[in-house]
Amino acid sequence: MSSFRRDKKEEEDGGANMFQNLDKTTLLQEARYFNSTPVNPKKCIHILTKIIYLLNQGEKLTTQEATDIFFATTKLFQSKDVMLRRLVYLSIKELSSLAQDVIIVTSSLTKDMTGKEDLYRAAAIRALCSITDSTMLQAIERYMKQAIVDKNPAVSSAALVSALHLSATVPDLVRRWVNEAQVLLLFISHSHLVSEALCNSFRRFYSSNFFC
Repeated sequence: MSSFRRDKKEEEDGGANMFQNLDKTTLLQEARYFNSTPVNPKKCIHILTKIIYLLNQGEKLTTQEATDIFFATTKLFQSKDVMLRRLVYLSIKELSSLAQDVIIVTSSLTKDMTGKEDLYRAAAIRALCSITDSTMLQAIERYMKQAIVDKNPAVSSAALVSALHLSATVPDLVRRWVNEAQVLLLFISHSHLVSEALCNSFRRFYSSNFFC
């Protein structure tokens, strides 16, 4: 038992030290690997994980650095690896407020959002809405309305959360989704697929605008 605990502690310590002494300059150079064809998903996953870790540790990127990493990351849409794709979505969200010209990935995210791969759709919705502004939202409005009433609870939940975030900046447009919201609220009142707190937040938004 003591041997097992020692091995486990060493394993945990190794995991904790895995990202120590990361250097931003080195990571910027490593991100250039994303431009390779074909890419090694495992290697890309490791690089993206380090980038996300650094960002969450408060590492500051200049606009140019963030833009360089963002555009390199978009090259990874060529890979069909599920884990890598999900990290790409997460990276897009993390970098969207730092980089320039992020709308370049709109078509790729819209394609994944409306595709048949459920493992991509929910994360694609969250990433897409993180880069969407009022001028772009009308272009994806139809897809968002469809996603809100999607039969897959992960997809409808992602659309619901995104709609709530968007309501803070473009409330007039989100209000036009009232019919879909009513359908969803009717459905979730008979299920437990979406958290009660989230449902209540959504009800409050629409009640304050339509039902009072």
